[in-house]
Amino acid sequence: MRMTYESMMLFAETWIAAWNRRDVDAVLAHFADDAEFVSPAAHKFVGHSVLRNRKEIGDYWRTALARISTLEFKLDHASWDERRRELNVVYEANLNGERKRACEIMQFAPEGRQIRGEALYGAAV
Repeated sequence: MRMTYESMMLFAETWIAAWNRRDVDAVLAHFADDAEFVSPAAHKFVGHSVLRNRKEIGDYWRTALARISTLEFKLDHASWDERRRELNVVYEANLNGERKRACEIMQFAPEGRQIRGEALYGAAV
């Protein structure tokens, strides 16, 4: 993946769309095999908050989606730090009718694979 400001803004939009389709495979396709992902919600679904590879990340997301009847993300904005190869996606998450502001921090390797991510959940809206 070419990582320009424009391509990363498009990435943020397609990432939101993939989640709204509940397409875990499309979201996982951008992760390196040894990627790390941190989510406070993961502990509730898989027993730990730090996921250490693409398989663990996928298992968490599939387990969580099996318990989430309503999932809708609405993009607020995204920002790209080219030097750090870091994309921040700020969105509103509707999970089973509970709406919260959220942010995903995504760090990419030079070749374009996501190597690190963290999900942050804020106040109800």
